[in-house]
Amino acid sequence: MDRRVRLREQKTYTLEDFLEIIKILRQEDGCPWDREQTHESLRPCMMEEAAELVSSIRIFGQTGDAENMREELGDILLQVVMHSEIASEEGLFSWEDVVQIVSEKMVRRHPHVFGDVVADNSNTVLRNWDDIKKIEKEGKEWIESPLREIPYELPSLTRAPKIRKKIDKLYQKEASAQESIHNIQTMAADLEKEQNPEEIQRTIGEILWDLSNISRVYRIPQEQVLNDKIEDMIDFYEGPNKK
Repeated sequence: MDRRVRLREQKTYTLEDFLEIIKILRQEDGCPWDREQTHESLRPCMMEEAAELVSSIRIFGQTGDAENMREELGDILLQVVMHSEIASEEGLFSWEDVVQIVSEKMVRRHPHVFGDVVADNSNTVLRNWDDIKKIEKEGKEWIESPLREIPYELPSLTRAPKIRKKIDKLYQKEASAQESIHNIQTMAADLEKEQNPEEIQRTIGEILWDLSNISRVYRIPQEQVLNDKIEDMIDFYEGPNKK
């Protein structure tokens, strides 16, 4: 039986079947859209799918219904397999290589599970993880500097506390939350009387930078906090009792 017919008529699928489906889609006589895709062209897809997965986790928390989360995890897997297949065609690496390297990483970064290191709490686990990760990154040509290792593509509200945490660890002691609060109060007063658009923009940047430090100190996820506030405002204006 032709493998395409077999796949079409199957009732259940395995990971191996899925890998085969993606290979078929990328063949000469496969899907025109799938054949055209590159690592670069798929970047927006991965960002959108990641956001949709996070959304599905929120929906699950609200409703207890996991159907959407299951679907979105499949879409993330699709992106991973597509990139792996493209890389295989380019002679860079294969799906098996991806599985191999992440398996090695998980074993290596959990010496308290797969070795004889003792880690009684999550703080110790995270500290060991960071130490091992630092060793792994040494000598990697694509890492320009410790601060630029944190991806530019992260949302700025997520990226800023990570940058500040590394500054605090590697270069100088960062300001306390109280110092940042004082800075914000001073800059807010300046902002009230500022007329120059460029200065207003610069001051807003400074305020956001200090807000990121407060979030870092108190371990508050800024991105989530702002999104929660946005949702509160939507509910306020468009809640079930609003017309």
